[in-house]
Amino acid sequence: MEELANKKCIPCRGGIPPLPVEERKKLLKSLAPGWELTHDNNHLFKSFKFSEFKTPMEYATRVGGLAEEQGHHPELIIGWGHLDIEIWTHKIGSLVESDFILAAKIDRLIS
Repeated sequence: MEELANKKCIPCRGGIPPLPVEERKKLLKSLAPGWELTHDNNHLFKSFKFSEFKTPMEYATRVGGLAEEQGHHPELIIGWGHLDIEIWTHKIGSLVESDFILAAKIDRLIS
């Protein structure tokens, strides 16, 4: 995970191919437990659990700052006791290495 977390996201302008599914599965194993491939292996998803509402709100704000810094923006769902994060490259509707880099950075931020 640290190797991925030390890289920088590269903004996608579209027109690039998504990672092959086998490469996605390999990179998934490099992430902390809890991440899963969803939407026919085209999105990354993880639900972070908490014991109240304030902490997921605080982490969502921190993830938002990280996303701005990296130029790569996940979907966030905040509720009592959870922060759900879904990542994919919107321009191609699938996954590239930057999606996994952002996931690793988020794990480092929240852990």
